[in-house]
Amino acid sequence: MDARLNLLANKASGDFLRRVNGAGRTITDSSLPAVTQELVKLRASQINGCGFCTDMHSKEALAAGETQTRLNLVAAWREATVFTDAERAALELTEQGTRIADAAGGVTDEAWSDAAKHYDEDQLAALVSLIAIINAYNRLNVIVRQPAGSYEPGMFD
Repeated sequence: MDARLNLLANKASGDFLRRVNGAGRTITDSSLPAVTQELVKLRASQINGCGFCTDMHSKEALAAGETQTRLNLVAAWREATVFTDAERAALELTEQGTRIADAAGGVTDEAWSDAAKHYDEDQLAALVSLIAIINAYNRLNVIVRQPAGSYEPGMFD
């Protein structure tokens, strides 16, 4: 299976991705915990059906020391006992921010308040930005049918 378009080789999408990647580095370097960042990217990718990003972020999380058990349970985080309250708040915000079209009011005040209990303003800004960026990446990869399974950790560093 081949992608419909090579996003990195195309001038327009390649330039776009370099800029988005630069913005992503700002989030990576933020005080939002790295493990939370990977959980957010993985959950949004699962919701959006982005195989490439699901493959990428599960492998990156494992390489960073995340456990297989926690990764296996990300899609069922509400029923799992392995996530902190802060991670649960981030995952709820991720789900609501990713499924924004499914909710008439978008992200609920309750979800926002819960996240604000666990993250300071800079971390919230990073979290919101991360949710937006991973959703953009998911959409790019789903639209071009980017194949999944061959990602190696650190491949795009």
